[in-house]
Amino acid sequence: MSVTLSQPAELTWQDHRRCIFAIIGGSIGNLIEWYDFYIYSFGALYFAPVFFPAHDRTSQLLAAAGVFAAGFLMRPLGGWVFGRLADTRGRRAALILSVVLMCGGALLIALTPSYASIGLAAPVILLIARMAQGLSVGGEYGTSATYMSEMAIAGHRGFYSSFQYVTLVGGQLLALLVMVSLQAGLSAQAMARWGWRLPFAVGAAAALVAVMLRRSLAESTTEEARRKKDAGSLRALWAHWRALLIVLGLTAGGSLAFYTFTTYMQKYLVNTAGLNAQTASVVMAGALVVYMLVQPAFGALSDKIGRRASLRCFGVLSVLLTVPLLKALGGIASPWAALGLVTSALLIVSLYSSCGALVKAELFPTQVRALGVGVSYAVANAMFGGTAEYAALQLKAWGVEGYFAWYVTALCAVALAAALWMPDTSRAGYLERRETVQGPSGASKPLR
Repeated sequence: MSVTLSQPAELTWQDHRRCIFAIIGGSIGNLIEWYDFYIYSFGALYFAPVFFPAHDRTSQLLAAAGVFAAGFLMRPLGGWVFGRLADTRGRRAALILSVVLMCGGALLIALTPSYASIGLAAPVILLIARMAQGLSVGGEYGTSATYMSEMAIAGHRGFYSSFQYVTLVGGQLLALLVMVSLQAGLSAQAMARWGWRLPFAVGAAAALVAVMLRRSLAESTTEEARRKKDAGSLRALWAHWRALLIVLGLTAGGSLAFYTFTTYMQKYLVNTAGLNAQTASVVMAGALVVYMLVQPAFGALSDKIGRRASLRCFGVLSVLLTVPLLKALGGIASPWAALGLVTSALLIVSLYSSCGALVKAELFPTQVRALGVGVSYAVANAMFGGTAEYAALQLKAWGVEGYFAWYVTALCAVALAAALWMPDTSRAGYLERRETVQGPSGASKPLR
């Protein structure tokens, strides 16, 4: 039995409800991903001595950071593995497997004995767990971005797809809430002995919930599309070299700006501006809440003015204002002023983050969409987004911290060039062509 969705002007509540369920299922992995990202960073202070034998804390933290970096390097491989799986076996299968790996990695960290108990096996198991999570995260973005874009209702895709970053930032805030609650309820000794394991157990439980939710999702591709000879093929993907370059350019600047004003900004406010750690944490929590809440509004804006216009606005504003914003934040003394400046920067980033994933999906045809989005995003993100903090701190150590702002500006200029080169995907993207969504029973339901 086939059911055709109404056109945007005639949408019913049932249409929106089905879309909302798909968006929640598609985006929940992002929440878990960023929860795990922050929990590892926050928890390293407690568990580094458990896994790494060393006579000084710095060596232990460096070892923990090295394991974290190894997981990050797995992301491009994850983008390829899960992208191919999603294009040949279906988006739902890839979405389920990605959270299974997330669950397994978090549970493994929570249960692994200390170095004192099992010796070298302890850090080896930690490394394996982080590599599994890195593989999962590498595939999660491309697959979930593709699925959410395909399931979103025509004319409202920007609005619905923006919830990917709502859950992404929600994961950061959830991690902060869990850690603050544990630190308030447990002594430092208890946190060091066993308390640090609890957040990883919570992450594993959340991933299990995501698995159950994703098992009931509708498939967003047809069996015919998955059986195409070039489905999930790297050779077929290279035919879309222009789209690959555009995604690489957009992600290079967009992800670097995102990481700069989210994950690195707290350290910048402490190390450069001179705010105390607690004040910086409160400032960033407030800015992230605002950033999370405005994503749907900016996504809806991209539905009105077009994704290309939104990304061009991001490019122009980030090129013009990154240096002044970072310079002002470096000399800030008032927490309220810091909150205003960070929030302003994140509003500019919202022009990219609210519709970036959707644009990437619109640039590729169905049979290589997840592969194209996953691989190009993972490569650019690992090269530029994931190295933002390291680059900033290294330049500061060299005594030329101001160069970092110009580095971010240069990559945002690359993103602007990509936005100027890209087609108007709101009108001519592959998602605008008539495609079908296949339900769990196998019945095909035309989505547009």
